[in-house]
Amino acid sequence: MKGEAREAPINSSPAVAANAEGEEIEVLESSDILPVAPEEQWKSLFDKYDPENSGFISTERFRDLLATHGSELDPHKLEVLLALADGNADGKICYQDFVNLMSNKRSNSFRRAILQGSRQIKGCSLRDEVGLGLSQRLVRHVAYETLPREVDRKWYFDSYTYCPPPLLILAITITEVAVFMYYGFQLDRLVLQVSSPSFLKSPLPYHPQLRAQAWRYLSYCFMHTGIEHLSLNMAMQLLVGVPLEMVHGALRIGLVYVCGVLAGSLAVSVTDMTAPVVGSSGGVYALVSAHLANVVMNWSGMKCQFKLFRMAMALVCMSVEFGRAVWLRFYPPAFPPCPNPSFVAHLGGVMVGLTLGVVVLQNYEQRLQEQSLFWIFFFVYTLFVLCAVFWNIFAYSLLDVRLPPPP
Repeated sequence: MKGEAREAPINSSPAVAANAEGEEIEVLESSDILPVAPEEQWKSLFDKYDPENSGFISTERFRDLLATHGSELDPHKLEVLLALADGNADGKICYQDFVNLMSNKRSNSFRRAILQGSRQIKGCSLRDEVGLGLSQRLVRHVAYETLPREVDRKWYFDSYTYCPPPLLILAITITEVAVFMYYGFQLDRLVLQVSSPSFLKSPLPYHPQLRAQAWRYLSYCFMHTGIEHLSLNMAMQLLVGVPLEMVHGALRIGLVYVCGVLAGSLAVSVTDMTAPVVGSSGGVYALVSAHLANVVMNWSGMKCQFKLFRMAMALVCMSVEFGRAVWLRFYPPAFPPCPNPSFVAHLGGVMVGLTLGVVVLQNYEQRLQEQSLFWIFFFVYTLFVLCAVFWNIFAYSLLDVRLPPPP
């Protein structure tokens, strides 16, 4: 039985279509069509291999299923599913596991079965494949940039469809550039816009006197102190954020980015109480620090080219941008007593990246709600936000903080 499953023919042009979220796979055969939705339709196929109605099928019967339908599956996915059948210690697969597998929803048990199974995934490396088009080479490049395991890289390579396209980070970046150009013409300066007396009069920056305007805790990320500030943030945001969004999706990357932005402004309001803040550094540093931490934690598995040099360059860019922010904060302000924008937002973003961000990047295609670390860090983050809100409501008056006049 096992030998027959391994010898199942594999179509080099699999007819596989994924929906917009990449969560459901429709496999087409000449004589039969595997159902894709609703979930009740999966039961009819499962029952063919579970005549006893036990709710389980043996790994041998699962191999029969793969032998029957394997010629229409993506070859990399067939490798992974066969590895699961070999690595399943209890010798059987339950109905929910079956649905998850055929729907491209991989559980923790799925990954453990592959990593702890006796069968090593064989075949050529994804990097060695030839004859790929430009879009396929881009997807393969992104897979090696962000994913540490070959099984994940192959799974992602076969699953990714550019639908939906990675538009979130691009949209944020375009908005930041548009806002910068608008105020550049309005203030008649592109370098050190913060030195203009009208810079903080915009409704976007966070200002301690206007902290009751809640939208400013997020909208500040669309304004920058000058073209040098925007350029560094934009470069890191695009080079790191777009590949991460392609792999992990807009929802997860957006969560990390927005949490970094919010943590940045709240950290400023707690630790640098008299300073305003502008720039997307909170969100950018959340993404970049999460990615760098993921690379370090999976150093041997990451196969991106020149990873040591590129990691050093990323750290240099982060250090230059952070050093510029520190210098600007303590540089004599153009219009005292209002100080220049704070640098603490960078640190808030880093803390989000090293906690929530790492959990998100470490769990490719895993349900975050099943990860205990995710809930621990999410609880800590929520507690921080609540404490910062109460701090902003009560601490300024209790400590009698002398705030600069409103812009």
